[in-house]
Amino acid sequence: MTASIDTASAVGTARRWWMLALGMFAQAAQAVFVNGVAFLIPELQANHGLSLARTGLVVAAPTLGVMVTLIAWGALADRYGERRVLAAGMATTAAAGVGAALAGSLTATAVFLLLGGTAAASANAASGRVVVGWFPPERRGLAMGIRQMSLPLGIACAALTLPSVAHDHGIGWALALPAALCAAAALACALWVVDPPRPSRSDAADLGMLTNPYRSSGTLWRIHAVSVLLVVPQYTVWTYALVWLISERHWEATAAGLIVTLAQILGAFGRMGVGFWSDVVGSRMRPLRWVAAGGGLSMAALAVTDAMDSPLAIVALLAASVATVAPNGLAFTAVAEIAGPFWGGRALGVQNTGQFVAASIVPPVFGALIGIVGFPVTFAIAAGFPAASIPLIPVARSEDRATGIEGDRAEART
Repeated sequence: MTASIDTASAVGTARRWWMLALGMFAQAAQAVFVNGVAFLIPELQANHGLSLARTGLVVAAPTLGVMVTLIAWGALADRYGERRVLAAGMATTAAAGVGAALAGSLTATAVFLLLGGTAAASANAASGRVVVGWFPPERRGLAMGIRQMSLPLGIACAALTLPSVAHDHGIGWALALPAALCAAAALACALWVVDPPRPSRSDAADLGMLTNPYRSSGTLWRIHAVSVLLVVPQYTVWTYALVWLISERHWEATAAGLIVTLAQILGAFGRMGVGFWSDVVGSRMRPLRWVAAGGGLSMAALAVTDAMDSPLAIVALLAASVATVAPNGLAFTAVAEIAGPFWGGRALGVQNTGQFVAASIVPPVFGALIGIVGFPVTFAIAAGFPAASIPLIPVARSEDRATGIEGDRAEART
Protein backbone atom coordinates (compact mmCIF):
# COMPACT_ATOMS: atom_id res chain seq x y z
CA MET A 1 0.00 0.00 0.00
CA THR A 2 3.06 2.23 0.15
CA ALA A 3 2.81 3.60 -3.38
CA SER A 4 -0.79 4.67 -2.83
CA ILE A 5 0.07 6.31 0.48
CA ASP A 6 3.04 8.18 -0.95
CA THR A 7 0.92 9.53 -3.81
CA ALA A 8 -1.86 10.53 -1.45
CA SER A 9 0.65 12.40 0.69
CA ALA A 10 1.79 14.44 -2.31
CA VAL A 11 -1.68 15.47 -3.46
CA GLY A 12 -2.78 19.04 -2.85
CA THR A 13 -4.89 19.72 0.21
CA ALA A 14 -7.72 21.32 -1.76
CA ARG A 15 -8.32 18.20 -3.87
CA ARG A 16 -8.32 15.94 -0.82
CA TRP A 17 -10.98 17.99 0.95
CA TRP A 18 -13.07 18.37 -2.21
CA MET A 19 -13.12 14.56 -2.62
CA LEU A 20 -14.09 14.27 1.04
CA ALA A 21 -16.95 16.74 0.57
CA LEU A 22 -18.29 14.82 -2.44
CA GLY A 23 -18.07 11.53 -0.59
CA MET A 24 -19.89 13.03 2.36
CA PHE A 25 -22.64 14.40 0.14
CA ALA A 26 -23.26 10.99 -1.44
CA GLN A 27 -23.27 9.23 1.94
CA ALA A 28 -25.54 11.83 3.53
CA ALA A 29 -28.07 11.59 0.68
CA GLN A 30 -27.99 7.82 1.03
CA ALA A 31 -28.56 8.13 4.78
CA VAL A 32 -31.64 10.29 4.28
CA PHE A 33 -33.06 7.66 1.92
CA VAL A 34 -32.18 4.55 3.93
CA ASN A 35 -32.66 5.80 7.50
CA GLY A 36 -35.23 8.54 7.02
CA VAL A 37 -38.16 6.12 6.84
CA ALA A 38 -37.89 5.65 10.62
CA PHE A 39 -39.13 9.21 11.06
CA LEU A 40 -42.32 8.35 9.20
CA ILE A 41 -43.38 5.81 11.85
CA PRO A 42 -45.88 8.13 13.63
CA GLU A 43 -47.54 9.00 10.31
CA LEU A 44 -47.60 5.35 9.22
CA GLN A 45 -49.26 4.37 12.48
CA ALA A 46 -51.77 7.22 12.37
CA ASN A 47 -52.80 6.79 8.72
CA HIS A 48 -52.40 3.05 8.20
CA GLY A 49 -53.09 1.65 11.67
CA LEU A 50 -49.91 -0.42 11.71
CA SER A 51 -48.39 -1.88 14.86
CA LEU A 52 -44.90 -0.85 15.86
CA ALA A 53 -43.56 -4.24 14.77
CA ARG A 54 -45.20 -3.96 11.30
CA THR A 55 -43.98 -0.41 10.76
CA GLY A 56 -40.56 -1.74 11.70
CA LEU A 57 -40.73 -4.00 8.66
CA VAL A 58 -41.32 -0.99 6.37
CA VAL A 59 -38.46 0.86 8.07
CA ALA A 60 -36.18 -2.14 7.53
CA ALA A 61 -36.94 -2.42 3.77
CA PRO A 62 -34.24 -0.03 2.46
CA THR A 63 -31.76 -1.33 5.01
CA LEU A 64 -32.38 -4.86 3.80
CA GLY A 65 -31.80 -3.70 0.22
CA VAL A 66 -28.47 -2.17 1.19
CA MET A 67 -27.44 -5.33 2.99
CA VAL A 68 -27.80 -7.71 0.05
CA THR A 69 -25.69 -5.71 -2.42
CA LEU A 70 -22.89 -4.17 -0.36
CA ILE A 71 -20.22 -6.73 -1.27
CA ALA A 72 -21.16 -6.60 -4.96
CA TRP A 73 -20.87 -2.80 -5.07
CA GLY A 74 -17.55 -3.05 -3.22
CA ALA A 75 -16.23 -5.52 -5.80
CA LEU A 76 -17.33 -3.15 -8.59
CA ALA A 77 -15.50 -0.28 -6.88
CA ASP A 78 -12.36 -2.42 -6.54
CA ARG A 79 -12.49 -3.23 -10.24
CA TYR A 80 -13.91 -0.15 -11.98
CA GLY A 81 -13.31 2.74 -9.59
CA GLU A 82 -15.33 4.91 -7.27
CA ARG A 83 -16.74 7.56 -9.61
CA ARG A 84 -18.68 5.16 -11.82
CA VAL A 85 -20.06 3.26 -8.85
CA LEU A 86 -21.19 6.39 -7.02
CA ALA A 87 -22.80 8.02 -10.05
CA ALA A 88 -24.67 4.92 -11.22
CA GLY A 89 -25.73 3.82 -7.74
CA MET A 90 -27.04 7.18 -6.57
CA ALA A 91 -28.93 7.77 -9.84
CA THR A 92 -30.68 4.41 -9.46
CA THR A 93 -31.49 5.22 -5.83
CA ALA A 94 -33.10 8.48 -6.91
CA ALA A 95 -35.26 6.65 -9.47
CA ALA A 96 -36.42 4.17 -6.84
CA GLY A 97 -37.19 7.05 -4.49
CA VAL A 98 -39.45 8.60 -7.10
CA GLY A 99 -41.21 5.26 -7.45
CA ALA A 100 -41.72 5.03 -3.68
CA ALA A 101 -43.10 8.57 -3.57
CA LEU A 102 -45.61 7.87 -6.36
CA ALA A 103 -46.59 4.35 -5.27
CA GLY A 104 -50.28 3.79 -4.70
CA SER A 105 -50.00 1.31 -1.85
CA LEU A 106 -47.85 0.74 1.19
CA THR A 107 -46.69 -2.60 -0.21
CA ALA A 108 -45.50 -0.96 -3.44
CA THR A 109 -43.78 1.77 -1.41
CA ALA A 110 -41.91 -0.88 0.59
CA VAL A 111 -40.83 -2.64 -2.62
CA PHE A 112 -39.44 0.59 -4.08
CA LEU A 113 -37.67 1.30 -0.79
CA LEU A 114 -36.12 -2.15 -0.95
CA LEU A 115 -34.97 -1.60 -4.54
CA GLY A 116 -33.62 1.84 -3.66
CA GLY A 117 -31.64 0.31 -0.83
CA THR A 118 -29.96 -2.15 -3.20
CA ALA A 119 -28.67 0.81 -5.23
CA ALA A 120 -27.90 3.03 -2.23
CA ALA A 121 -25.32 0.50 -1.05
CA SER A 122 -23.01 1.94 -3.70
CA ALA A 123 -22.26 4.94 -1.48
CA ASN A 124 -21.05 2.94 1.50
CA ALA A 125 -17.93 1.31 0.08
CA ALA A 126 -17.17 3.75 -2.73
CA SER A 127 -17.33 6.98 -0.73
CA GLY A 128 -15.15 5.46 1.98
CA ARG A 129 -12.59 4.33 -0.58
CA VAL A 130 -12.39 7.85 -1.98
CA VAL A 131 -11.42 9.21 1.44
CA VAL A 132 -8.97 6.42 2.30
CA GLY A 133 -7.32 6.74 -1.11
CA TRP A 134 -6.84 10.51 -1.05
CA PHE A 135 -5.69 11.02 2.59
CA PRO A 136 -2.37 9.86 4.10
CA PRO A 137 -2.48 7.61 7.21
CA GLU A 138 -1.66 10.35 9.72
CA ARG A 139 -4.72 12.35 8.63
CA ARG A 140 -6.98 9.48 7.66
CA GLY A 141 -8.65 8.98 11.04
CA LEU A 142 -9.81 12.60 11.11
CA ALA A 143 -10.84 12.51 7.45
CA MET A 144 -12.80 9.29 7.87
CA GLY A 145 -14.32 10.63 11.08
CA ILE A 146 -15.54 13.67 9.16
CA ARG A 147 -16.78 11.42 6.35
CA GLN A 148 -18.63 9.30 8.91
CA MET A 149 -20.36 12.47 10.10
CA SER A 150 -22.38 12.30 6.91
CA LEU A 151 -24.53 9.47 8.25
CA PRO A 152 -25.77 11.19 11.44
CA LEU A 153 -25.96 14.51 9.59
CA GLY A 154 -28.12 12.88 6.94
CA ILE A 155 -30.30 11.38 9.64
CA ALA A 156 -30.48 14.78 11.35
CA CYS A 157 -31.69 16.27 8.08
CA ALA A 158 -34.32 13.54 7.83
CA ALA A 159 -35.42 14.05 11.44
CA LEU A 160 -35.73 17.79 10.92
CA THR A 161 -37.73 17.63 7.68
CA LEU A 162 -39.49 14.32 7.02
CA PRO A 163 -41.90 14.17 10.00
CA SER A 164 -43.32 17.63 9.36
CA VAL A 165 -43.48 17.14 5.56
CA ALA A 166 -45.26 13.80 6.02
CA HIS A 167 -47.69 15.31 8.52
CA ASP A 168 -48.51 18.35 6.38
CA HIS A 169 -48.33 16.90 2.84
CA GLY A 170 -48.30 13.12 3.10
CA ILE A 171 -45.76 10.31 2.99
CA GLY A 172 -45.28 10.61 -0.79
CA TRP A 173 -43.96 14.16 -0.57
CA ALA A 174 -41.73 13.18 2.36
CA LEU A 175 -40.15 10.42 0.25
CA ALA A 176 -39.58 12.84 -2.64
CA LEU A 177 -36.96 14.72 -0.59
CA PRO A 178 -34.40 11.88 -0.35
CA ALA A 179 -35.01 11.10 -4.02
CA ALA A 180 -34.06 14.65 -4.97
CA LEU A 181 -30.96 14.57 -2.76
CA CYS A 182 -29.79 11.30 -4.30
CA ALA A 183 -30.27 12.69 -7.81
CA ALA A 184 -28.15 15.73 -6.92
CA ALA A 185 -25.47 13.48 -5.41
CA ALA A 186 -25.37 11.32 -8.53
CA LEU A 187 -24.80 14.36 -10.74
CA ALA A 188 -22.10 15.79 -8.44
CA CYS A 189 -20.20 12.48 -8.29
CA ALA A 190 -20.40 11.98 -12.06
CA LEU A 191 -19.00 15.45 -12.69
CA TRP A 192 -16.33 15.88 -10.03
CA VAL A 193 -15.25 12.69 -8.24
CA VAL A 194 -11.72 11.60 -9.24
CA ASP A 195 -10.71 8.04 -8.44
CA PRO A 196 -7.78 7.99 -5.98
CA PRO A 197 -4.35 6.85 -7.23
CA ARG A 198 -3.26 3.28 -6.71
CA PRO A 199 -0.56 0.99 -8.21
CA SER A 200 -1.18 -0.97 -11.39
CA ARG A 201 -2.40 -4.52 -10.88
CA SER A 202 0.98 -5.92 -11.96
CA ASP A 203 2.82 -3.74 -9.43
CA ALA A 204 0.21 -4.57 -6.80
CA ALA A 205 0.75 -8.29 -7.41
CA ASP A 206 4.50 -7.85 -6.85
CA LEU A 207 3.78 -5.98 -3.60
CA GLY A 208 1.33 -8.63 -2.36
CA MET A 209 -1.65 -6.25 -2.49
CA LEU A 210 -3.82 -8.70 -4.44
CA THR A 211 -3.58 -11.37 -1.72
CA ASN A 212 -6.82 -12.10 0.13
CA PRO A 213 -6.38 -10.42 3.57
CA TYR A 214 -8.91 -12.79 5.17
CA ARG A 215 -6.69 -15.83 4.67
CA SER A 216 -3.73 -14.71 6.72
CA SER A 217 -5.48 -13.51 9.87
CA GLY A 218 -8.79 -13.35 11.71
CA THR A 219 -8.38 -9.66 12.54
CA LEU A 220 -10.80 -8.40 9.90
CA TRP A 221 -13.43 -10.93 10.95
CA ARG A 222 -13.11 -9.82 14.57
CA ILE A 223 -13.56 -6.18 13.60
CA HIS A 224 -16.63 -7.14 11.55
CA ALA A 225 -18.11 -9.03 14.53
CA VAL A 226 -17.47 -6.12 16.89
CA SER A 227 -19.15 -3.72 14.48
CA VAL A 228 -22.25 -5.93 14.24
CA LEU A 229 -22.64 -5.93 18.02
CA LEU A 230 -22.18 -2.15 18.20
CA VAL A 231 -24.89 -1.56 15.58
CA VAL A 232 -27.64 -2.88 17.88
CA PRO A 233 -27.72 0.02 20.39
CA GLN A 234 -27.03 2.50 17.59
CA TYR A 235 -30.09 1.48 15.59
CA THR A 236 -32.22 1.07 18.69
CA VAL A 237 -31.67 4.74 19.47
CA TRP A 238 -31.92 5.88 15.84
CA THR A 239 -35.15 4.00 15.15
CA TYR A 240 -37.10 4.55 18.35
CA ALA A 241 -35.84 7.81 19.89
CA LEU A 242 -38.57 9.84 18.16
CA VAL A 243 -41.28 7.34 19.09
CA TRP A 244 -40.04 7.25 22.69
CA LEU A 245 -40.08 11.04 23.00
CA ILE A 246 -43.63 11.27 21.62
CA SER A 247 -45.28 8.25 23.27
CA GLU A 248 -43.42 8.05 26.59
CA ARG A 249 -42.32 11.64 27.17
CA HIS A 250 -45.38 13.19 25.49
CA TRP A 251 -43.41 15.62 23.34
CA GLU A 252 -44.87 17.26 20.26
CA ALA A 253 -43.60 15.81 16.97
CA THR A 254 -41.73 18.99 16.00
CA ALA A 255 -39.97 19.30 19.36
CA ALA A 256 -39.11 15.59 19.32
CA GLY A 257 -37.68 15.97 15.82
CA LEU A 258 -35.51 18.84 17.03
CA ILE A 259 -34.04 16.84 19.93
CA VAL A 260 -33.33 13.90 17.62
CA THR A 261 -31.70 16.32 15.19
CA LEU A 262 -29.52 17.69 18.00
CA ALA A 263 -28.59 14.15 19.00
CA GLN A 264 -27.53 13.32 15.46
CA ILE A 265 -25.44 16.49 15.14
CA LEU A 266 -23.68 15.72 18.43
CA GLY A 267 -23.10 12.17 17.21
CA ALA A 268 -21.59 13.50 14.00
CA PHE A 269 -19.05 15.59 15.87
CA GLY A 270 -18.36 12.63 18.14
CA ARG A 271 -17.30 10.60 15.11
CA MET A 272 -14.97 13.34 14.00
CA GLY A 273 -13.52 13.62 17.48
CA VAL A 274 -12.69 9.94 17.89
CA GLY A 275 -11.21 9.88 14.38
CA PHE A 276 -8.84 12.69 15.34
CA TRP A 277 -8.10 10.88 18.61
CA SER A 278 -7.08 7.75 16.67
CA ASP A 279 -4.62 9.81 14.59
CA VAL A 280 -3.10 11.31 17.73
CA VAL A 281 -2.63 8.00 19.56
CA GLY A 282 -1.62 6.18 16.36
CA SER A 283 -4.19 3.39 16.72
CA ARG A 284 -7.76 2.62 15.70
CA MET A 285 -8.31 -0.28 18.12
CA ARG A 286 -7.45 1.34 21.44
CA PRO A 287 -9.99 4.19 21.03
CA LEU A 288 -12.51 1.61 19.77
CA ARG A 289 -12.38 -0.20 23.12
CA TRP A 290 -13.07 2.98 25.04
CA VAL A 291 -15.98 4.14 22.90
CA ALA A 292 -17.54 0.66 22.97
CA ALA A 293 -17.50 0.83 26.77
CA GLY A 294 -19.03 4.30 26.60
CA GLY A 295 -21.83 3.03 24.40
CA GLY A 296 -22.76 0.31 26.87
CA LEU A 297 -22.67 2.65 29.86
CA SER A 298 -24.77 5.34 28.16
CA MET A 299 -27.45 2.84 27.11
CA ALA A 300 -27.54 1.47 30.66
CA ALA A 301 -27.96 5.02 31.97
CA LEU A 302 -30.83 5.58 29.53
CA ALA A 303 -32.52 2.40 30.73
CA VAL A 304 -32.21 3.36 34.41
CA THR A 305 -33.28 6.98 34.03
CA ASP A 306 -36.23 6.00 31.84
CA ALA A 307 -37.36 3.40 34.38
CA MET A 308 -37.19 6.10 37.08
CA ASP A 309 -39.09 8.54 34.83
CA SER A 310 -36.26 11.00 35.42
CA PRO A 311 -35.80 14.14 33.30
CA LEU A 312 -32.16 13.04 33.07
CA ALA A 313 -33.34 10.44 30.57
CA ILE A 314 -33.16 13.13 27.87
CA VAL A 315 -29.52 13.76 28.77
CA ALA A 316 -28.89 10.02 28.71
CA LEU A 317 -30.51 9.82 25.27
CA LEU A 318 -28.16 12.50 23.96
CA ALA A 319 -25.15 10.74 25.50
CA ALA A 320 -26.21 7.40 24.00
CA SER A 321 -26.75 9.04 20.61
CA VAL A 322 -23.13 10.21 20.65
CA ALA A 323 -21.51 7.14 22.16
CA THR A 324 -23.28 4.52 20.06
CA VAL A 325 -22.33 6.09 16.71
CA ALA A 326 -18.72 6.99 17.58
CA PRO A 327 -17.14 3.53 17.02
CA ASN A 328 -18.26 3.15 13.42
CA GLY A 329 -15.65 5.39 11.80
CA LEU A 330 -12.79 3.75 13.71
CA ALA A 331 -13.74 0.26 12.58
CA PHE A 332 -14.41 1.42 9.02
CA THR A 333 -11.00 3.07 8.75
CA ALA A 334 -9.19 0.08 10.22
CA VAL A 335 -10.85 -2.31 7.78
CA ALA A 336 -9.91 -0.15 4.77
CA GLU A 337 -6.31 0.23 5.94
CA ILE A 338 -5.80 -3.47 6.64
CA ALA A 339 -7.49 -4.64 3.40
CA GLY A 340 -5.62 -2.24 1.10
CA PRO A 341 -6.65 -0.58 -2.19
CA PHE A 342 -7.44 -3.79 -4.10
CA TRP A 343 -9.51 -5.48 -1.41
CA GLY A 344 -10.85 -2.43 0.38
CA GLY A 345 -14.16 -2.29 -1.49
CA ARG A 346 -14.99 -5.91 -0.77
CA ALA A 347 -13.78 -5.72 2.83
CA LEU A 348 -15.87 -2.61 3.44
CA GLY A 349 -18.76 -4.42 1.76
CA VAL A 350 -18.40 -7.31 4.20
CA GLN A 351 -18.08 -4.83 7.08
CA ASN A 352 -21.25 -3.02 6.16
CA THR A 353 -23.16 -6.18 5.25
CA GLY A 354 -22.80 -7.48 8.78
CA GLN A 355 -23.84 -4.12 10.17
CA PHE A 356 -26.87 -3.89 7.92
CA VAL A 357 -27.94 -7.44 8.77
CA ALA A 358 -28.12 -6.32 12.37
CA ALA A 359 -29.69 -2.99 11.39
CA SER A 360 -32.40 -4.82 9.43
CA ILE A 361 -33.21 -7.03 12.41
CA VAL A 362 -33.25 -4.30 15.06
CA PRO A 363 -36.42 -2.34 14.03
CA PRO A 364 -38.90 -5.27 14.00
CA VAL A 365 -37.31 -7.26 16.83
CA PHE A 366 -36.76 -4.34 19.18
CA GLY A 367 -40.13 -2.88 18.22
CA ALA A 368 -41.72 -6.15 19.35
CA LEU A 369 -39.58 -6.08 22.52
CA ILE A 370 -40.80 -2.58 23.34
CA GLY A 371 -44.37 -3.79 22.99
CA ILE A 372 -43.72 -6.72 25.33
CA VAL A 373 -41.34 -5.43 28.02
CA GLY A 374 -41.34 -1.65 27.49
CA PHE A 375 -38.64 0.87 26.68
CA PRO A 376 -36.45 0.65 29.84
CA VAL A 377 -35.89 -3.10 29.61
CA THR A 378 -35.32 -2.86 25.86
CA PHE A 379 -32.70 -0.16 26.39
CA ALA A 380 -31.03 -2.37 29.02
CA ILE A 381 -30.92 -5.31 26.59
CA ALA A 382 -29.34 -3.07 23.96
CA ALA A 383 -26.68 -2.02 26.49
CA GLY A 384 -25.42 -5.59 26.70
CA PHE A 385 -24.27 -5.70 23.08
CA PRO A 386 -21.41 -3.17 23.29
CA ALA A 387 -20.32 -4.79 26.56
CA ALA A 388 -20.11 -8.13 24.74
CA SER A 389 -18.04 -6.55 21.94
CA ILE A 390 -15.13 -5.39 24.10
CA PRO A 391 -13.37 -8.79 24.47
CA LEU A 392 -13.56 -9.28 20.69
CA ILE A 393 -11.75 -6.06 19.77
CA PRO A 394 -8.31 -7.04 18.40
CA VAL A 395 -5.36 -6.21 20.60
CA ALA A 396 -2.30 -5.90 18.38
CA ARG A 397 0.71 -7.31 20.17
CA SER A 398 2.85 -4.52 18.77
CA GLU A 399 0.50 -1.94 20.27
CA ASP A 400 2.12 -2.74 23.58
CA ARG A 401 5.26 -1.19 22.10
CA ALA A 402 3.29 1.94 21.10
CA THR A 403 3.61 1.25 17.37
CA GLY A 404 0.01 2.20 16.86
CA ILE A 405 -1.63 1.92 13.45
CA GLU A 406 1.25 -0.12 12.07
CA GLY A 407 0.61 -2.44 15.02
CA ASP A 408 -3.00 -2.85 13.92
CA ARG A 409 -1.77 -3.82 10.45
CA ALA A 410 0.92 -6.10 11.84
CA GLU A 411 -1.67 -7.98 13.85
CA ALA A 412 -3.65 -8.52 10.64
CA ARG A 413 -0.62 -10.04 8.94
CA THR A 414 0.22 -12.49 11.76
